[in-house]
Amino acid sequence: MSSGQQARAQAAAIKPSSQSSEAVRPPADRVLALFDGRRLSPGQRRIAQYLIDHLTEAAFLSITELAERVGVSQPSVTRFAVSLGFSGYPALRDVLQPIALSAVAGAPDTREQIRRNELQAAVDAEIDNLENVRRLLADTNQVLDIGRDLAASVPLTVLGLRISVSLAEYFAYAARRIHPDVRLVTRGGSVAFDALLQSREAGGTWVLAFAMPRHAKETLAALRSARSTGLRVVLITDPTVGPMVDEADVVLTAGTGSRLVFDSYAAPGMLSAALLQSMADADPERTQARLEQYEHAAEQHHFFL
Repeated sequence: MSSGQQARAQAAAIKPSSQSSEAVRPPADRVLALFDGRRLSPGQRRIAQYLIDHLTEAAFLSITELAERVGVSQPSVTRFAVSLGFSGYPALRDVLQPIALSAVAGAPDTREQIRRNELQAAVDAEIDNLENVRRLLADTNQVLDIGRDLAASVPLTVLGLRISVSLAEYFAYAARRIHPDVRLVTRGGSVAFDALLQSREAGGTWVLAFAMPRHAKETLAALRSARSTGLRVVLITDPTVGPMVDEADVVLTAGTGSRLVFDSYAAPGMLSAALLQSMADADPERTQARLEQYEHAAEQHHFFL
């Protein structure tokens, strides 16, 4: 487990504990206590003051967002967190968030309250991610155009490596109900290159790729392989800008829930379902025929209870 995940695991741990004297201190005092005895540079003092003045918002900002708000560089934020004794900014943020939640609640935060609020905050973050997807889908022409392109690609390749395997498997499983030839790639290296090359030689034109954090180098290599074979790429990824975006023809972003020890994927899942719907709408007659065929086979072989 990475150091960031370790910090998240400790911060989100669901275990009861008695109320401590620390919990009854005012939120501002608890934040100030983090800086006691520390020699901070002028830039670091600006970060500290921003955290104090905007605690309920700042505690939930990414390192990029905090750096922009304060007017410092991202490395400066990291050095600030390290100077306070944390492994990095995520570890500092994990300490600040329960304090911020207690400030919002307007009452002392017992460990039981923190335990509930941490899980609820994770759900609230996913709701925000879904709201962003909702705004993205306001332009229905874009998603319909992508759906038509994916539906017309025979075969259609779906790529997802490491943590993104589950999203790719879900999409491929559903897409096979409405598309005649869906090929799933969940292994990188030469295996991915061979599969992508074969798909292109068989007449495929598009690959749908999932790349959720932490982004793997082998995913980037696979995207470059897809482009080298002549395939075009639709990439579903988180909003972080990175080199993978440069290898895609179409990029759709959906935030991942990162409040708990392991990420959650409500927004990418919703975006996947919207693309599946657009594929179905692209060729309704083929979709209806294939779904009826599948239902008939399911009844014949008693697939379901």
